[in-house]
Amino acid sequence: MESRDALWWFIFYVFFLIFFQPSVAIDTISLNDSISGDKTIVSSKENFKLGFFTPGKSSSKYYIGIWYNKISVKTVVWVANRDTPISDPSKSVLKFQNGNLVLLNGSNFPVWSTNVSSKPPFGSLQATIQDDGNFVLKDGSITNSSKPLWQSFDFPTDTWLPGSKLGRNEITKQTQHLTSWKNPDDPGSGHFSLELDPNGTNAYFIMWNRTKQYWSSGPWVANMFSLVPEMRLNYIYNFSFVKTDTESYFTYSMYNSSVISRFVMDVSGQAKQFTWLESSKNWNLFWGQPRQQCEVYALCGAFGRCTENTSPICSCVDGFEPNSNLEWDLKEYSGGCRRKTKLKCENPVSNGGRDRFLLMSSMKLPDLSEFVPVGNGGDCESLCLNKCSCVAYSYQNGQCETWSGDLLDLRQLSQTDPSARPLYLKLAASEFSSRKRNTGMIIGVAVGAAVGLVIVLAVLAFILLRRRRIVGKGKTVEGSLVAFEYRDLLNATKNFSHKLGGGGFGSVFKGSLSDSTIVAVKKLESVSQGEKQFRTEVSTIGTIQHVNLIRLRGFCSDGSKKLLVYDYMPNGSLDSHIFHNQNPNNVLEWKTRYQIALGTARGLAYLHEKCRECIVHCDIKPENILLDDQFCPKVADFGLAKLFGREFSRVLTTMRGTRGYLAPEWISGVAITAKADVFSYGMMLFELVSGRRNSEQSEDGTIKFFPSLVAKVMTEEGDILGLLDPKLQENADVKEVTKVCRVACWCIQDEEVQRPSMSNIVQILEDVLEVNKPPMPRSLLAFSDSQEHLVFFTESSSSSSSNQNSKTNSWTPSSQTKSSTSTTPS
Repeated sequence: MESRDALWWFIFYVFFLIFFQPSVAIDTISLNDSISGDKTIVSSKENFKLGFFTPGKSSSKYYIGIWYNKISVKTVVWVANRDTPISDPSKSVLKFQNGNLVLLNGSNFPVWSTNVSSKPPFGSLQATIQDDGNFVLKDGSITNSSKPLWQSFDFPTDTWLPGSKLGRNEITKQTQHLTSWKNPDDPGSGHFSLELDPNGTNAYFIMWNRTKQYWSSGPWVANMFSLVPEMRLNYIYNFSFVKTDTESYFTYSMYNSSVISRFVMDVSGQAKQFTWLESSKNWNLFWGQPRQQCEVYALCGAFGRCTENTSPICSCVDGFEPNSNLEWDLKEYSGGCRRKTKLKCENPVSNGGRDRFLLMSSMKLPDLSEFVPVGNGGDCESLCLNKCSCVAYSYQNGQCETWSGDLLDLRQLSQTDPSARPLYLKLAASEFSSRKRNTGMIIGVAVGAAVGLVIVLAVLAFILLRRRRIVGKGKTVEGSLVAFEYRDLLNATKNFSHKLGGGGFGSVFKGSLSDSTIVAVKKLESVSQGEKQFRTEVSTIGTIQHVNLIRLRGFCSDGSKKLLVYDYMPNGSLDSHIFHNQNPNNVLEWKTRYQIALGTARGLAYLHEKCRECIVHCDIKPENILLDDQFCPKVADFGLAKLFGREFSRVLTTMRGTRGYLAPEWISGVAITAKADVFSYGMMLFELVSGRRNSEQSEDGTIKFFPSLVAKVMTEEGDILGLLDPKLQENADVKEVTKVCRVACWCIQDEEVQRPSMSNIVQILEDVLEVNKPPMPRSLLAFSDSQEHLVFFTESSSSSSSNQNSKTNSWTPSSQTKSSTSTTPS
């Protein structure tokens, strides 16, 4: 009996070991191991995974790669066989062979290898995926060997991870480089790369085909690259440049090791730095260059034209079509375009007439032109026409340029761009005759229908006179920006009958365009600019695009009548939800409020630091934060400071209901910087938390000032949730409420140098930086026990300095760079 029990216990033990033993992640491939099919290895702390993957849902190609293991969006950071994919991972294998790690395809043919020349005893080789994302081949017989035989960090693909190097061998002059994927579904080597200057300087270049440089970081000077001023404002990445006799390289690490970040040479031809936001389950773009997509060289390929702020950004010039529609559908434009019809000189037996030229206005001329001395424009045209290899010419200011072969880097510019030039493109005569035939057909149909149309118009005249006119589409003047006629906007808004709101700059009305698009039309008041200046400023504002900035659709400038046309936001402005909402079943919950605070900060950070010129909004308040159908915040009226120029402060101080958001600098008369917006943003945060105006009069006649109450609670470590909007019933994350209150108190410090920048605020709200308890602003301290809290509301008030010192875990006033110049809204 005892032997039978022992046998049962043994069987149970073996069964448990097989089926219930906790699995242990394997991070190493040894001599007798291999990876095939869906088998993977995972780093010791499970940060990264290595195995077979396929990019895109429809792709039938497989690769060995490394990707993040803990984030929800599969993101590949390294690819072994990027240019030699396999078709069946179950029949392919990654294993050791003759001292190297080799990938064999289904035919047992090697398609990738580590190619290590100096080999240790084969039995001691092992390859390990590390927690920093590095795949390392080592000699396992050497204990604690720090020198790998081979590592993926030395052979990056498109991604540069923290801790890895990107540099140049000073002996061989060979450089490591990041090379973009061909497209999001193909990790093959694309056209764009980032590398250290192979000529020996300490600047980084972005190259096209590794031959044409179109962006430079500038040299490394004083712990930053001279042409990357954003590095001064960085508090996330620790950059360093190292130069020795044998190598030069750039590397970086994270101040906060818990932050997940990657640097990518993107398929767009732009170098981009991303950080992972767990809260939104998404990669957040931290930095990117070049800023304008069309600055990427030859982005649209041969005879492809790049036009900023359009979708798609690339198009074939007239008379041409994509070489591959499939590639263009994947937004891989580098294959360029081909002629629809051959030129007469290329096909002399054709029955077509002589080749002609099509004028393309306001173009950035392509490179590799040939300057030809001629007498006039006619001679320039004749010279190109009589030379079969010549495909285009340009003549301006007595200078003739001609081009042969493919036209690369064609860009459509605005008419006001000083570098815009006319370009004459050679096309087959049939391209013009087809246009003529189409035009003739249209005219014929129009004439034929004219009689019937007159009869129809006569019948409908009475009806049409009784119906309102529908707005026209206007005329596109800059990218997607439209110049509307005043009468069209008058009809679109039903004679400005549906008012959405208003302020010191004018009133906003709801309107409907001819395609039923709902818009918001703002009638500006007190604008004294001339036509040309107004159009120039509006065109500048129209090019500013960000998910948290309201989109400007167009404008109208008719004498003294100046109007702006924006996207309509169905959920209105923030104030309508936190101040005027009486529906208990439709309360703006805390998580939504937090995302509104974060989105608004992102929009302002973009205006302050990412635009070509710093734009100070000067009027941040709940009324100017609009909400789309998903309650995504859009900062509105951000261009009015630019439109109103130096008259802005006069207009602002007469604005009703805005004085509670004014920074002390406005009242004391000193020059205004972006920190004025930070102050206003902080005042708005208080209202977002409390759900009521910062200043309220109680039943006994006393005036309560909410920022004083918050500062007092923060100082005495009181009940944070007691500060919340009563409608929320304290249903909020106490850490988030504390964070927002601390940020708000830092924002309203008396001295602007003590206030954080908007980019700092974004990092704090994204949990990238921590924020410590702020000091109480001196102006609040002086009135914390008084009823006279109108110091922020009277025009005669003056600011007082705060000399209190403060310490924070990550962000402190002393850690940021103080601007040496003041910015006025001009």
